[in-house]
Amino acid sequence: MASHIVGYPRMGAKRELKFAMESFWDGKSSAEELQKVAADLRSSIWKQMDAAGIKYIPSNTFAYYDQVLDTTAMLGAVPARYGWDGGEIGFDIYFSMARGNASVPAMEMTKWFDTNYHYIVPELGPNVKFSYASHKAVNEYKEAKAIGVETVPVLVGPVSYLLLSKPAKGVEKTFSMLSLLGKIIPVYKEVICELKAAGVSWIQFDEPTFVTDPDSHKLQAFVEAYSELELSLSGMSVIIETYFADVPAEAYRTLTSMKCITGFGFDLVRGTKTLDLIKDNFPKGKYLFAGVVDGRNIWANDLAASLCTLEELEGIVGKDKLVVSTSCSLLHTAVDLINETKLDKEIKSWLAFAAQKVVEVNALAKALAGQKDEEFFSANTAAQASRKFSPRVTNEAVQKAAAALKGSYHRRSTNVSARLDAQKNKLNLPILPTTTIGSFPQTIELRRVRREYKAKKISEEEYIMAIKEEINRVVKLQEELDIDVLVHGEPERNDMVEYFGEQLSGFAFTANGWVQSYGSRCVKPPIIYGDVSRPKPMTVFWSSTAQSMTSRPMKGMLTGPVTILNWSFVRNDQPRFETCYQIALAIKDEVEDLEKAGINVIQIDEAALREGLPLRKSEHAFYLDWAVHSFRITNCGVKDTTQIHTHMCYSNFNDIIHSIIDMDADVITIENSRSDEKLLSVFREGVKYGAGIGPGVYDIHSPRIPSTEEIADRINKMLAVLESNILWVNPDCGLKTRKYAEVKPALQNMIAAAKLLRTQMASAK
Repeated sequence: MASHIVGYPRMGAKRELKFAMESFWDGKSSAEELQKVAADLRSSIWKQMDAAGIKYIPSNTFAYYDQVLDTTAMLGAVPARYGWDGGEIGFDIYFSMARGNASVPAMEMTKWFDTNYHYIVPELGPNVKFSYASHKAVNEYKEAKAIGVETVPVLVGPVSYLLLSKPAKGVEKTFSMLSLLGKIIPVYKEVICELKAAGVSWIQFDEPTFVTDPDSHKLQAFVEAYSELELSLSGMSVIIETYFADVPAEAYRTLTSMKCITGFGFDLVRGTKTLDLIKDNFPKGKYLFAGVVDGRNIWANDLAASLCTLEELEGIVGKDKLVVSTSCSLLHTAVDLINETKLDKEIKSWLAFAAQKVVEVNALAKALAGQKDEEFFSANTAAQASRKFSPRVTNEAVQKAAAALKGSYHRRSTNVSARLDAQKNKLNLPILPTTTIGSFPQTIELRRVRREYKAKKISEEEYIMAIKEEINRVVKLQEELDIDVLVHGEPERNDMVEYFGEQLSGFAFTANGWVQSYGSRCVKPPIIYGDVSRPKPMTVFWSSTAQSMTSRPMKGMLTGPVTILNWSFVRNDQPRFETCYQIALAIKDEVEDLEKAGINVIQIDEAALREGLPLRKSEHAFYLDWAVHSFRITNCGVKDTTQIHTHMCYSNFNDIIHSIIDMDADVITIENSRSDEKLLSVFREGVKYGAGIGPGVYDIHSPRIPSTEEIADRINKMLAVLESNILWVNPDCGLKTRKYAEVKPALQNMIAAAKLLRTQMASAK
């Protein structure tokens, strides 16, 4: 019985690639040194999977930024502004597309389906000249073969690549990306030909857009694409991999009818309805890559249940055609549980990171082949029972409080226009008020202080003094810049979700459970293992301290319940909405304590609300209902004069704008600049927004410093579709990933642009 891994984490257990990339970007190391770190990581991963007995080991899943950008490089689809003049695409062009440079901005970044991973959005149009410009797929296959490991090269499929793209600047928004299929297929043929010459026997195409309700036009594009590739693929075995949700019935029929495809990969964790389609009709003689091991969470697989599913599937597809697989790439989970030496032993027994999931896949494959490891399965059964019956998982008081929420909408008693009037009198802000999103740069010294405090190398008094000094510096800087609504900079927080999870019951934390979010940015998601409550205030001390340092309004900074949920590894033993309601009640307690402490502006970030939107349209309404309800629960009890902000970033918000309005926040700040002001189009199309809104005026994920004129131009575009009395001026997102040398001039230019427009508006009256 064979085993397969869809993909694997890239950063390394100790984030080796992250530090190597950042060193390269800072000019402290060479391209050769970065390539050496990456090659060592790849080699280690391939050898690990080979030693574990995995038959179908992936290659070309190791990206320096993301796999879609790798495909853009492979196709030579470089926007003209980067000055690429042909030839093999190197780091200079690759990282300029991802991060921008001193003269040109980066390409848009958005969420990878409903995950917290991001990808760089291709910019395409009818005049793009495609060419084979990156031989990475072939090079990595040869690299693995040289160390004795046979791999399956993985490519983002041609149809999904086009459907994940957007029209380039100046191209009609109605331009059909699929019209470019005939132009990119020749490049795919070149890649396939070269892979075949190198000795590849199996190749994998990731086509996750199969799960997103594709219409007949898109399904026909899939048929045409692989029919056109059929001759090139002859002599090779071909896997089409789908993941993250059920494959719709019509899409399933289209996919499984493709003659040139050898095997089909399905997510049978999040796509349980696909099981019924397989049972009803699976093509004879084809391979089924059964994704029964969850690639997106950290819970140990219920091996007994998975084995039952696999045995049933074996009777349908045949013993020699069933392959045990992960549900998706293991990119979305942490690397190796062996590094967690301080994690609670009971909770640790419930978990499996990427390395352990590889073992689970192989254990299931061996069990199907009659080589069941009874000791391994028995230990797994004991861990499943331990988790199910552990008293630390359940808190009856929390469950009752969450159950009591049903039947109420939890809205504030006054409409937003009346509240804004009350807040205007209270806060006394100018037109086009300025603010930032929350965090300020996380300096080396600041990280050292937090690290030494956690290691008990400095006392609590020393830690508090150091953090107070940092807050004071951030407050003084904002006053010098003349920002209207201040933030304390979040120096006490390494991560916006981890910080709150550490102070809530029902959460556990890892030392090295890092997961890539984008580029070199890694996050360490907390683990929600039980019912959630707030034992004591979490932010009141720091927010009150910051407010005492200034007469200007100071924002209290919280992470919203939906974002905490979506950016955590969530318990899978109860519906997600129940856990979210529990978190909402905890945040509600914090909001009300901040208000009592005299904080008049409270930001409840919901950066991940759009991210959690299900991929199937039929499931949208239910998700948005409980997600928006959870946000309203957090602030339904505050006074009209308390201004509630929220923040969202790096997703396509236009399709949920009415749900955003229904959140009933007083002010929303939202990413806008990197997505080429796509958000503004919804207001041009007639959507009326009466609350305060701050579409981001510059991209903080790029080191590039925008000019005053550029920012003023962006604000003017906003004023063309939004009333001046509701418009705020702010960056796209928090500033923690930037350096002060970038932040200070960028904010100076932002403030100057706001003042310039205030003057122009006053003189025009």
